[in-house]
Amino acid sequence: MRYDLTDLRLFLAVADAGNLSRGAHQCHLAVSSASHRIARLESAFGATLLNRQARGVTLTEAGQVFREGARNTLARLEQLHADLAPFASGVRGQVSLWANTNATNVFLPDDLADYLRAHPQVRVTLKEAASPDIVHAVAQGEAQIGVVAGDVSTGELHVQRYRDDHLVLVVPPGDALASRARVKFAEVVDSPFVALHAGTGIHSFLMNKAAELGRHLDVRIQVHGFEAVLGMVSAGVGFGLVPRSSVERSRRPHQVVTLALADDWARRDLRLLVRDPAALSSHARALFDRLAQGAGPPR
Repeated sequence: MRYDLTDLRLFLAVADAGNLSRGAHQCHLAVSSASHRIARLESAFGATLLNRQARGVTLTEAGQVFREGARNTLARLEQLHADLAPFASGVRGQVSLWANTNATNVFLPDDLADYLRAHPQVRVTLKEAASPDIVHAVAQGEAQIGVVAGDVSTGELHVQRYRDDHLVLVVPPGDALASRARVKFAEVVDSPFVALHAGTGIHSFLMNKAAELGRHLDVRIQVHGFEAVLGMVSAGVGFGLVPRSSVERSRRPHQVVTLALADDWARRDLRLLVRDPAALSSHARALFDRLAQGAGPPR
């Protein structure tokens, strides 16, 4: 099949405009040339992509599939350009790091800042994901380094301790539980909660723990980041389940009371994952070693 990026951009312009002439104009092409290019696309795929009508064009089912594929292709190309651009300005290496919510929000900001100060010509691509997805990404080579919760299966990947942590319950001052030192999740599962947005690893984890008790967690509001959870709890919106480290390392004081969770699963130690430390690039190995040096209690 012979088609180029101009064909993809033209098709998207025509599809978005719903008109061949306007799409051709946006791509600085003559209408006859644009018509020929789209006809060539249809011939290459053996499928009609556009319904030609007197007042414009609409997409066939095949055209809808092609539009989505074209968008994804051009987006991936733009990302490729963005990934390569730093090398033109002296960057010597790039490291891909996937990490769960806890690591991304609490520990990695300081650790990555230390690493990047020592390696100013390296760029780090950080993606937040759920622990099972991180294991898959590292195993498939999509991520060079992963940081996951300690309870996830890691298969044959190389695993090293990163940080120790626990989930704790935070409640507003003056709440009936504020005088307690410890509590079991089952005692509070029916209470209103402040939680991170759906899709974060810790949100899915807590929903599953509630389901194991035959309950559905009553999430009163969803927010981005543990700082926002602490702020909402402080204001009396509901309870929160957060890593102890997020309370201890909070950037600003919050009026909350912290209770230990008596459940075994509350321990949420973090681990580093790589396929093979010896096979890492020098820049990735330096980051892996830097993160491994941070193993231990939060500072």
